[in-house]
Amino acid sequence: MASLISKIGPLAGRAIEEAKPKLDVFLKYAKVELTPPTPADIPQIRSGIAKLIQGAKSGAWKQTPVREAWLNALVTVEVLCWFYVGECIGKRHIVGYDV
Repeated sequence: MASLISKIGPLAGRAIEEAKPKLDVFLKYAKVELTPPTPADIPQIRSGIAKLIQGAKSGAWKQTPVREAWLNALVTVEVLCWFYVGECIGKRHIVGYDV
């Protein structure tokens, strides 16, 4: 048991060394992707929504390639999963609401 405990320190140090490059990459992308929109982003968001509505009215969605449609479906599933995770965190329970 003592030999096992004596090995924990070097193993933890090595685990931190191995995880540091991946954590740095994650933090680099998290600073860009996970920031909330700024007031400067509002016109761009509005034009995107207007383009989306115009495309839905004109039927432009029918010309979407299969690859892009598949990617859109995956993004939709990801957003729904994050919504579900947020709901579970918010209500502090996995199933149902306390009524």
